[in-house]
Amino acid sequence: MPLLAVLIAHAVATALAPLLVYRWGRMAFYPLALVPLGSLIWVVTNWPAPGAAPTVDIPWVPELSMNIVLRFDSLAAIMSVLVLGIGALVLFYCTDYFHLRDGHTEKRLPSFAAELVAFSGAMFGLVTSDNMLLLYVFWEITTVLSFLLVGHYAERATSRRAATQALLVTTFGGLAMLVGIIVLGNTAGTYRLSELVASPPAGAAVSVALVLVLVGALSKSAIVPMHFWLPGAMAAPTPVSAYLHAAAMVKAGVYLIARMTPGFADATPWRPTVITLGLLTMLLAGWRAVREYDLKLILAFGTVSQLGLITVMVGGGGGDLMLGGLAMLCAHAMFKAALFMVVGIIDHTTGTRDIRRLAWLGERARPLLVIAIGATASMAALPPFFGFVAKEADFETVLHSPNLGAAAPFVLAGIVLGSVFTTIYSLRFLWGAFGRKGLPEPSKRVAEMHHPKVTFLIAPGILAAAGLLFGLWPGGLGNVLDTYADTVPGGEDYKLALWHGLNLPLLLSALVLTVGVAAFVARARLWRVRSMRESLGNADHIYDGVVRQLDRWSVELTAVTQRGSIPATQSTILTTLVLVPTITLALGAKDRPDFALWGSSLQVVTGLIILSAAVGAMVMRNRLAAVLLVGVTGYGCGVIFALHGAPDLALTQFLVETLTLVVFVLVLRTLPAEADRVHIKRNRLPRVALALAVGATVTTLATYAMAARTGIPIASLIPDAAYYRGHGSNAVNVLLVDIRAWDTMGEIMVLLVAATGVASMVFRHRRFGTPPRVSDVGQPDIGRLPLIPRTSPAAGDITWLRGSELRDPRHRSLILEVATRLIFPLIMVLSAYFFFAGHNTPGGGFAGGLTAGLALVLRYLAGGRYELGETLPLDAGKILGAGLSLSAGTAIASLLVGAPVLSSALIEIDVPVLGTVKFVTALFFDLGVYLIVVGLVLDVLRSLGARIDVELSQDQKRTVAAR
Repeated sequence: MPLLAVLIAHAVATALAPLLVYRWGRMAFYPLALVPLGSLIWVVTNWPAPGAAPTVDIPWVPELSMNIVLRFDSLAAIMSVLVLGIGALVLFYCTDYFHLRDGHTEKRLPSFAAELVAFSGAMFGLVTSDNMLLLYVFWEITTVLSFLLVGHYAERATSRRAATQALLVTTFGGLAMLVGIIVLGNTAGTYRLSELVASPPAGAAVSVALVLVLVGALSKSAIVPMHFWLPGAMAAPTPVSAYLHAAAMVKAGVYLIARMTPGFADATPWRPTVITLGLLTMLLAGWRAVREYDLKLILAFGTVSQLGLITVMVGGGGGDLMLGGLAMLCAHAMFKAALFMVVGIIDHTTGTRDIRRLAWLGERARPLLVIAIGATASMAALPPFFGFVAKEADFETVLHSPNLGAAAPFVLAGIVLGSVFTTIYSLRFLWGAFGRKGLPEPSKRVAEMHHPKVTFLIAPGILAAAGLLFGLWPGGLGNVLDTYADTVPGGEDYKLALWHGLNLPLLLSALVLTVGVAAFVARARLWRVRSMRESLGNADHIYDGVVRQLDRWSVELTAVTQRGSIPATQSTILTTLVLVPTITLALGAKDRPDFALWGSSLQVVTGLIILSAAVGAMVMRNRLAAVLLVGVTGYGCGVIFALHGAPDLALTQFLVETLTLVVFVLVLRTLPAEADRVHIKRNRLPRVALALAVGATVTTLATYAMAARTGIPIASLIPDAAYYRGHGSNAVNVLLVDIRAWDTMGEIMVLLVAATGVASMVFRHRRFGTPPRVSDVGQPDIGRLPLIPRTSPAAGDITWLRGSELRDPRHRSLILEVATRLIFPLIMVLSAYFFFAGHNTPGGGFAGGLTAGLALVLRYLAGGRYELGETLPLDAGKILGAGLSLSAGTAIASLLVGAPVLSSALIEIDVPVLGTVKFVTALFFDLGVYLIVVGLVLDVLRSLGARIDVELSQDQKRTVAAR
């Protein structure tokens, strides 16, 4: 359970982060850094023994094989140290990075802090997940958080583009990976990653699945051809680059490759894909790095290059290759995170990252220069830094790897050439940032710089020092890495060391340094090679071209399918509904149905009334009459439900139909009373034919579907399940709030989105707000209605509803107002009865909410828009939000107490006089449904009622003024 505690601690810290930042500002990063730091201490003190792997298995969605399975083995521990350790340092570093100067404010700092802490927790969950579906969940959480963090400066077009690009590329890879995961899980019969690696399945389907999984891993780690998103992501704040793009997110892909290599390295597509793309990435990105002028871009392309190297090493197969790959992974995390932080300090103190504007910085910031030299030396693989130890391990293990076979010399040559580029851009970085460059004095930006605080240098200093420490003492880290490398078959038991004697890897290292330094010194003479840059192509431009082409195709497709004609769109949908099922039914096997024409004479009469109303609605020109006839068909369906013993459905149908009629009437006020005769007659026969075809198709499908049933109808099982599992005798309501509560959750979200969409289109400005009250006359979003003298005898001198005081007396009805005052309380009592009694008798939160909504409609119709505010002076948006929060909160509450999500429990309370009172916790979920329905009705009345009232009033004023 401590594994789960780490995730919970990060979740709590994420929730508290905005509050802490609002309270303490940037200083809140100090306590937030304690969360990953404390988790790191737990990881170190509970390091798994060789061969051991503590596991947590918590049932979550067992039907979908999505249990929360966390496994803490040696590889998970290694990755956890990188994720948590560098995460703590980055949070510590943020305190000085976001130091406010010149009145500048970081408005998004609270959300940034929460996202960064959440990312740390998500990465920990990713590297410890043993269920591949759970791993995918954390995988996509990191994708979303990366999008938010990269797009932190949302006001900048470059940040928005970079965030979108990273999201599209990594999400595409993630979706491909999900398909591969499902194929692997179904083929092997398990989604446990440890079991898949221990007993890997085989076959053509597995090969395809492995390629799809590699697509996801390679896209996450920015491997060719999906490498271009990482340099673009440098638009993010430097702490994001130092964490996500040096030590965390981009390591997720190579982590997954390292995790699966022991079981799948010998699969047909694995090694050729990993090695070929890894080497190509190392060379192409290394070449790009030596051509850049922005310090972050130099490091970004260097990161892509070294990710290619790490991919080759951890994916090549063999314990020695894995050891070399993990060593380079750790070395890269240390020196690259440190260098990104150094760049952040340079940018923070000088205001630029362009090496053409920096000169003499080494003279002005010597401590920063020392840190940068240490980290750059490790990146360039100079002894005695750990980067040198890792590069020596890579050369040696590739040279003698039995797994690479005849390809070993070519792989080694590619790594050597890529390492030359590494040396060149390492020197270019150090010289470009800190060198004098032949100038007699500092450049303007350096001359005007301010010196960084000591605390600003601590985080990169620790990482640079760690590179030196483990370079001098490689055995300490090597023993840790060996615990996982030993689980990979193959290899010669290579050990990390600073000195292996005079051998070929040492000669290759010397060759790399010599050629790299010579190329850097002769860079002016090699300038003409710059012309080759364009011949290599630009993946970023290709991405832009693909996106533009997809946009063009989408516009062309939309122009064909969405022509702005509602009848045409409906006709397309309904024609598809008729053709596809009918053809499938005609060509496929089917059982002969048993037709039953009618059950009773009353049902026949009701059916004839429905048909008559439907025909009348087709020929009626008056819109209101047509709507009323359509309502008759709905009420008729309610009668059919009642006749078939479904009073709950009948009640809901009647309430929905009544509310729908009201909405139609409100909208029809803005339309002519009658439809144009020409439009009615246009295409009448095709529409009639299509309507008849739809009705016949649906009826036929339902009949054949009933005939195809071979098992026990679920309807016969629901009553007992509702009573004994859901603790209610009303099967319909128990289905909605317990057995199928997930469906209801989705439906209420649709209701909320619909309410928001309708009101947003009508209001355009000030989307939410409380309905206007009598005391609010004249507020901007409602308008001022001049008081009209009471001259109508229908109104009299008595005001039965307060809102009627501001209503035109000609539109008032004394009978309606009096009836409303009498009926409204009764309707609300009935609403409460439906809500509380719905678990055992017809009703429930939906029916109760509809009833309360009809009571609001009655008050609005009787007293106008101001009466609506007097009746319920609450913001519709807050009611909707409260309802959704309450319904979703029940899911979280049940999970916290160890029960299945959205399940209910029976609570019995002994009350004096009343006796034993039974209470079902699903009532809270139902209350959320109730509030959402009430909020929906209030929102509709505000938008289609009160708002249109104002616009009609304004139109009338303009008409009168024009006369």
